[in-house]
Amino acid sequence: MKVGVMGATGLVGTEMLRILEERAFPVTELRAYASSRSVGRNLPFAGGEVTCELLRERGFDGLDLVIVDVDDPIALEWAPVAAAAGAQVIDNSAAFRMDPDVPLVVAGVNSTDLAELPKGIASCPNCTTMVLVTALAPLHRAATIDRMVVSTYQSVSGAGLVGMRELDAQWSKLDGRSEELRRAGTFDAPLVEGEVWAKPIAGNVIPLAGSVKEAGYTSEEWKLVRETRKILHDDAIRVSATCVRVPVYVGHAMTANVQFRRSVDRAEAIELLRDAPGVTLIDDGDGYPTPLEAAGIDPVLVGRLRNDPSQPGALDLWVTGDNLRKGAALNAVQMAEALLQYR
Repeated sequence: MKVGVMGATGLVGTEMLRILEERAFPVTELRAYASSRSVGRNLPFAGGEVTCELLRERGFDGLDLVIVDVDDPIALEWAPVAAAAGAQVIDNSAAFRMDPDVPLVVAGVNSTDLAELPKGIASCPNCTTMVLVTALAPLHRAATIDRMVVSTYQSVSGAGLVGMRELDAQWSKLDGRSEELRRAGTFDAPLVEGEVWAKPIAGNVIPLAGSVKEAGYTSEEWKLVRETRKILHDDAIRVSATCVRVPVYVGHAMTANVQFRRSVDRAEAIELLRDAPGVTLIDDGDGYPTPLEAAGIDPVLVGRLRNDPSQPGALDLWVTGDNLRKGAALNAVQMAEALLQYR
């Protein structure tokens, strides 16, 4: 297939190139698109190099597939252009996720939704939603989720390279100051200043991921609510979410308290998750996978499965996954693999 990657020099874009190569996706020609500052830059791919080019009219001619990882306004402008040129488009931005004519897909959960692409575009969910829904889908199919309360612990790479660099810079300023911070619990003014967050992220947690939207919930929280419903084809699922940014480089984690239409206990949940696609269960009584263990691998890790003592038939669980890999790049490539059967 002739493939284009839009946003090829970003954190997720470079991961996509690696995964296309790792999984031996049938690429006969690759085109990489980037911003003007990266035009002419050579990126390694499949033992050779691909040169970044600028987005332009007729720049997608002849391509079979275009994978998109750019900001929403750029995706809104250029994804339809790629589709009009005859390419199938997999978009990792939020631009088309809630469009009723664009399937929102987690590979292995609802891949069959890719059979119909009315606009020639399929959308990847938010990385947090993707990690969580991969673990929840087997439980939902068996017992139907009624309501869940989710708290997330999202790494700084979810905000891109600028988020990782900001954490780096703040950690360097904190170096050797642990005793001072223990006594005072305060930061000096230079540490507070940052491009991404109004408060320091190093040595801290920020209970506000995304921008504040309706009812005081953030964009990240509403994505979790709405995308979960669309992926699982169930608008009746009730979701309450609090999304928190933590000083971790890669890997999102979350706790979920889940109530079902019928009772589910820990033993049944273990059986449902043990062989679920894309899931590795780490629960031997005291198992607790961490984001560090999830970084760089494909599966979503699930642990700390417990019966909720306050609500019979409900479950508590802990889920973590690599937000750059499974949460974005890998899912896009897996969607492309699934599309092959519908060509």
